[in-house]
Amino acid sequence: MNYLVALAFIAILASLASALFFMLRGSGDSKDGKRKASNMARALAFRIGFSVLLFICILIAWKLGYIQPTGIPAGK
Repeated sequence: MNYLVALAFIAILASLASALFFMLRGSGDSKDGKRKASNMARALAFRIGFSVLLFICILIAWKLGYIQPTGIPAGK
């Protein structure tokens, strides 16, 4: 489970970094600018997808008993 979380976190950061790269490249002419904006939007969409997938995997692992919640007990 630790490897899955670490891999998903790295994928999220890589996707965010690629979106930053596409944003900082700037937009030249209008045709090329639309392609760059599309690449940036696709990278951000992948980041959202990876984040949702990570959240779902953590919920499934908790439900199956692979991980246990810790912290402050409820009601105290």
